Amino acid sequence: MPPDTRLKPTSRPVRGGRGAHGGTRRGLPLLLAAALLPLAACGIPATGVVEAGEPATGVLEPGRTPAPSKPGSEAVPVPTVLVYFVANGALAAVPRPAPGGTDLGTTVLMLFEGPDGPERREGLTTGLPPASVAPTIRTDGAAVVVPLPRSAGSLSDTAVDQLACTVAVARLRQDPALGSAQVTVEQPGGRLAGRSSDDCPTGGPREADGTGSDEGTDGTGGG
Repeated sequence: MPPDTRLKPTSRPVRGGRGAHGGTRRGLPLLLAAALLPLAACGIPATGVVEAGEPATGVLEPGRTPAPSKPGSEAVPVPTVLVYFVANGALAAVPRPAPGGTDLGTTVLMLFEGPDGPERREGLTTGLPPASVAPTIRTDGAAVVVPLPRSAGSLSDTAVDQLACTVAVARLRQDPALGSAQVTVEQPGGRLAGRSSDDCPTGGPREADGTGSDEGTDGTGGG
Protein backbone atom coordinates (compact mmCIF):
# COMPACT_ATOMS: atom_id res chain seq x y z
CA MET A 1 0.00 0.00 0.00
CA PRO A 2 1.43 3.42 -0.94
CA PRO A 3 2.15 5.75 1.95
CA ASP A 4 -0.52 8.37 3.05
CA THR A 5 0.72 11.68 1.65
CA ARG A 6 -2.21 13.92 3.01
CA LEU A 7 -1.18 16.77 5.25
CA LYS A 8 -2.18 16.51 8.85
CA PRO A 9 -3.02 19.58 10.99
CA THR A 10 -0.19 20.54 13.26
CA SER A 11 -2.24 22.88 15.56
CA ARG A 12 -4.60 21.79 18.25
CA PRO A 13 -8.29 22.71 18.00
CA VAL A 14 -9.45 25.55 20.20
CA ARG A 15 -11.32 24.26 23.19
CA GLY A 16 -14.46 25.81 24.49
CA GLY A 17 -14.83 28.19 21.53
CA ARG A 18 -11.65 30.13 22.48
CA GLY A 19 -9.56 31.69 19.80
CA ALA A 20 -8.94 35.16 18.49
CA HIS A 21 -12.29 36.36 19.86
CA GLY A 22 -11.64 34.75 23.20
CA GLY A 23 -8.40 36.70 23.50
CA THR A 24 -10.24 39.96 22.81
CA ARG A 25 -12.74 39.20 25.54
CA ARG A 26 -9.94 38.57 28.01
CA GLY A 27 -8.35 41.89 27.06
CA LEU A 28 -11.40 44.07 27.57
CA PRO A 29 -11.38 44.00 31.38
CA LEU A 30 -7.71 44.92 31.35
CA LEU A 31 -8.35 47.89 29.08
CA LEU A 32 -11.27 49.11 31.23
CA ALA A 33 -9.22 48.84 34.37
CA ALA A 34 -6.43 50.83 32.77
CA ALA A 35 -8.89 53.55 31.68
CA LEU A 36 -10.36 53.86 35.18
CA LEU A 37 -7.04 54.24 36.95
CA PRO A 38 -6.56 57.95 35.96
CA LEU A 39 -10.10 58.75 37.06
CA ALA A 40 -9.58 57.13 40.44
CA ALA A 41 -6.32 59.02 40.86
CA CYS A 42 -8.18 62.35 40.30
CA GLY A 43 -10.85 61.53 42.86
CA ILE A 44 -13.59 60.97 40.28
CA PRO A 45 -15.79 58.04 41.21
CA ALA A 46 -16.03 55.37 38.60
CA THR A 47 -19.78 55.20 38.61
CA GLY A 48 -22.52 55.57 36.04
CA VAL A 49 -24.82 58.56 35.49
CA VAL A 50 -25.61 60.34 38.77
CA GLU A 51 -29.06 61.89 39.19
CA ALA A 52 -28.68 65.42 40.61
CA GLY A 53 -31.76 67.67 40.85
CA GLU A 54 -34.41 68.56 38.30
CA PRO A 55 -33.56 68.88 34.61
CA ALA A 56 -32.87 72.35 33.24
CA THR A 57 -35.92 74.26 32.03
CA GLY A 58 -36.59 77.51 30.21
CA VAL A 59 -34.07 77.01 27.44
CA LEU A 60 -34.66 79.69 24.81
CA GLU A 61 -34.75 78.95 21.13
CA PRO A 62 -31.98 80.53 19.06
CA GLY A 63 -32.74 84.14 18.15
CA ARG A 64 -35.33 84.68 20.91
CA THR A 65 -34.90 87.02 23.86
CA PRO A 66 -36.33 86.44 27.33
CA ALA A 67 -39.55 88.25 28.17
CA PRO A 68 -39.13 91.03 30.77
CA SER A 69 -40.30 90.13 34.23
CA LYS A 70 -43.52 91.77 35.37
CA PRO A 71 -43.28 94.02 38.43
CA GLY A 72 -45.33 93.20 41.45
CA SER A 73 -48.92 94.34 41.32
CA GLU A 74 -49.51 97.64 43.07
CA ALA A 75 -52.79 99.07 44.26
CA VAL A 76 -54.07 101.73 41.85
CA PRO A 77 -55.28 104.81 43.74
CA VAL A 78 -58.94 105.71 43.24
CA PRO A 79 -59.37 109.26 41.87
CA THR A 80 -61.50 111.78 43.72
CA VAL A 81 -63.80 114.56 42.57
CA LEU A 82 -65.32 117.56 44.34
CA VAL A 83 -69.08 117.87 44.55
CA TYR A 84 -70.79 120.87 46.08
CA PHE A 85 -73.42 120.44 48.76
CA VAL A 86 -74.88 122.96 51.20
CA ALA A 87 -73.87 123.45 54.85
CA ASN A 88 -75.62 126.17 56.89
CA GLY A 89 -76.85 127.86 53.73
CA ALA A 90 -73.40 128.05 52.07
CA LEU A 91 -71.70 125.90 49.49
CA ALA A 92 -69.26 123.26 50.76
CA ALA A 93 -66.84 121.32 48.57
CA VAL A 94 -66.95 117.63 49.45
CA PRO A 95 -64.38 115.16 48.07
CA ARG A 96 -65.86 111.95 46.76
CA PRO A 97 -64.07 108.80 45.49
CA ALA A 98 -64.82 108.27 41.82
CA PRO A 99 -64.06 104.66 40.85
CA GLY A 100 -66.29 105.07 37.80
CA GLY A 101 -64.23 107.94 36.36
CA THR A 102 -63.83 111.69 36.68
CA ASP A 103 -65.64 112.79 33.51
CA LEU A 104 -68.17 115.59 33.81
CA GLY A 105 -71.25 113.41 33.37
CA THR A 106 -70.22 110.95 36.10
CA THR A 107 -69.36 113.81 38.47
CA VAL A 108 -72.70 115.56 37.91
CA LEU A 109 -74.59 112.31 38.45
CA MET A 110 -72.84 111.89 41.81
CA LEU A 111 -73.94 115.42 42.70
CA PHE A 112 -77.58 114.68 41.83
CA GLU A 113 -77.50 111.62 44.09
CA GLY A 114 -77.16 113.99 47.04
CA PRO A 115 -75.31 113.56 50.34
CA ASP A 116 -74.93 110.06 51.72
CA GLY A 117 -75.73 109.04 55.30
CA PRO A 118 -72.49 110.20 56.98
CA GLU A 119 -72.57 113.46 55.03
CA ARG A 120 -76.13 114.17 56.11
CA ARG A 121 -75.15 113.54 59.72
CA GLU A 122 -72.54 116.25 59.26
CA GLY A 123 -75.32 118.63 58.28
CA LEU A 124 -74.89 118.58 54.50
CA THR A 125 -77.97 119.09 52.33
CA THR A 126 -78.71 119.75 48.65
CA GLY A 127 -81.05 121.94 46.67
CA LEU A 128 -80.94 119.73 43.59
CA PRO A 129 -83.67 117.21 42.78
CA PRO A 130 -82.60 113.55 42.47
CA ALA A 131 -81.80 112.35 38.97
CA SER A 132 -80.75 108.98 37.58
CA VAL A 133 -79.47 110.26 34.23
CA ALA A 134 -76.77 112.91 33.87
CA PRO A 135 -77.46 115.80 31.48
CA THR A 136 -75.55 116.05 28.23
CA ILE A 137 -72.75 118.55 28.91
CA ARG A 138 -71.19 120.57 26.09
CA THR A 139 -67.67 121.94 26.39
CA ASP A 140 -65.77 124.46 24.28
CA GLY A 141 -62.45 125.18 25.95
CA ALA A 142 -63.18 126.99 29.21
CA ALA A 143 -66.88 127.42 28.33
CA VAL A 144 -69.23 124.70 29.56
CA VAL A 145 -73.00 124.44 28.98
CA VAL A 146 -75.21 122.24 31.13
CA PRO A 147 -78.75 121.83 29.69
CA LEU A 148 -81.24 120.55 32.24
CA PRO A 149 -84.21 118.33 31.34
CA ARG A 150 -87.75 119.55 31.91
CA SER A 151 -88.08 117.14 34.81
CA ALA A 152 -85.53 119.20 36.75
CA GLY A 153 -87.94 122.10 37.02
CA SER A 154 -86.77 125.57 38.03
CA LEU A 155 -83.71 125.53 40.29
CA SER A 156 -82.98 127.86 43.15
CA ASP A 157 -79.90 130.05 43.02
CA THR A 158 -78.19 127.78 45.54
CA ALA A 159 -78.94 124.69 43.45
CA VAL A 160 -77.56 126.42 40.33
CA ASP A 161 -74.42 127.30 42.30
CA GLN A 162 -74.02 123.66 43.37
CA LEU A 163 -74.27 122.43 39.80
CA ALA A 164 -72.16 125.16 38.21
CA CYS A 165 -69.32 124.91 40.74
CA THR A 166 -69.22 121.13 40.59
CA VAL A 167 -68.94 121.25 36.78
CA ALA A 168 -66.44 124.14 36.77
CA VAL A 169 -64.03 122.48 39.20
CA ALA A 170 -64.31 119.15 37.37
CA ARG A 171 -63.53 120.90 34.08
CA LEU A 172 -60.43 122.53 35.56
CA ARG A 173 -59.24 119.18 36.83
CA GLN A 174 -59.58 117.86 33.29
CA ASP A 175 -57.51 120.73 31.89
CA PRO A 176 -55.69 122.78 34.57
CA ALA A 177 -54.10 124.94 31.85
CA LEU A 178 -57.47 126.67 31.36
CA GLY A 179 -56.99 128.61 34.58
CA SER A 180 -60.75 129.15 35.04
CA ALA A 181 -64.01 127.82 33.65
CA GLN A 182 -67.30 129.53 32.86
CA VAL A 183 -70.41 127.39 33.27
CA THR A 184 -73.85 128.20 31.86
CA VAL A 185 -76.83 126.29 33.23
CA GLU A 186 -79.77 126.08 30.81
CA GLN A 187 -82.98 125.59 32.77
CA PRO A 188 -86.37 124.60 31.34
CA GLY A 189 -88.16 127.56 29.82
CA GLY A 190 -84.99 129.15 28.50
CA ARG A 191 -83.70 130.59 31.77
CA LEU A 192 -79.92 130.84 31.79
CA ALA A 193 -77.62 131.16 34.78
CA GLY A 194 -73.88 131.65 34.50
CA ARG A 195 -71.18 130.99 37.09
CA SER A 196 -67.39 131.16 37.04
CA SER A 197 -65.02 128.81 38.81
CA ASP A 198 -63.45 131.89 40.40
CA ASP A 199 -66.64 132.33 42.45
CA CYS A 200 -66.64 128.78 43.84
CA PRO A 201 -65.42 128.09 47.38
CA THR A 202 -62.83 125.38 47.90
CA GLY A 203 -63.45 124.71 51.59
CA GLY A 204 -65.35 121.78 53.07
CA PRO A 205 -68.21 121.71 55.57
CA ARG A 206 -66.07 122.95 58.50
CA GLU A 207 -65.03 126.03 56.55
CA ALA A 208 -68.64 126.59 55.45
CA ASP A 209 -69.98 126.71 59.00
CA GLY A 210 -67.17 128.94 60.21
CA THR A 211 -65.41 126.37 62.41
CA GLY A 212 -62.38 126.01 60.17
CA SER A 213 -60.05 128.21 58.23
CA ASP A 214 -61.60 130.82 55.92
CA GLU A 215 -58.64 130.66 53.55
CA GLY A 216 -59.71 129.94 49.97
CA THR A 217 -63.47 130.36 50.53
CA ASP A 218 -65.77 133.31 50.18
CA GLY A 219 -68.96 131.60 51.43
CA THR A 220 -71.05 133.29 48.74
CA GLY A 221 -71.38 130.30 46.42
CA GLY A 222 -71.09 132.56 43.39
CA GLY A 223 -74.59 133.87 43.89
